[in-house]
Amino acid sequence: MVMEKLRVVDISKTFYMDGKRLPTLESISLRVNEREFLSILGPSGCGKTTFFNILAGIVKKDRGQIFLEGKEVESLRGNVAYMQQKDLLFPWRTIIDNALIGPEIEGKDIETYRKKASELLEQFGLRGFENRYPQELSGGMRQRAALVRTLLFEREILLLDEPFGALDAMTRAVMQRILHGVWKKYQKTILLITHDVEEALLLSDRIILFGHRPARVKDEFFIQQAHPRKRTDPSLLDLKEKILKGIFEEMNNLNGIPQ
Repeated sequence: MVMEKLRVVDISKTFYMDGKRLPTLESISLRVNEREFLSILGPSGCGKTTFFNILAGIVKKDRGQIFLEGKEVESLRGNVAYMQQKDLLFPWRTIIDNALIGPEIEGKDIETYRKKASELLEQFGLRGFENRYPQELSGGMRQRAALVRTLLFEREILLLDEPFGALDAMTRAVMQRILHGVWKKYQKTILLITHDVEEALLLSDRIILFGHRPARVKDEFFIQQAHPRKRTDPSLLDLKEKILKGIFEEMNNLNGIPQ
């Protein structure tokens, strides 16, 4: 039986800059099932990160409702782990001490979690780098460390905001495989913001397409193919064309480009 994990209803947000209104989200409604992998695509600057910030309790919504497992909540603060594009590792802390920030903040037994951190770092190919500092690691290695830190918060829902956007293509492909393995092994509910349509198609159960600002849900795409998926799968390529068409339409509308 499919269980609903998260539902948002009519989430809206307007910012004010220099006395001018900047409508950013307009009546966003969607649902996410338990252990689902949902990707959110949309034109750059349309409000995807603002949506995540509202879910995480960093930004207050103007109106709308958030339901966690059927119970209305103000935000998901305390129930989500949030990973952003920048690894945000503290340069003065070693990799393992960066990974342990969540348990440390929450007053958990650090030695117990140090063992868990070591095991995860080894699984993610970082054995031998536990006592190195972030500046001594490559971008991909830092992102793996940041993903370990995210997992050690031990939340059922992960919000991932373009976590691999700054990586080169080869490193990004490795990180995609690692993320898929995390999802499969730890059975998390994952929401991913990405600008890479192919990434969304390779990883997701479902893709939500946001329209241009103020963002609305423009379309929804279901991906039925079993994992592992091939980039050259004709059905995925057809979906890619449909999604790109929707994105280009929104970008053209935003920029006033004639169709």
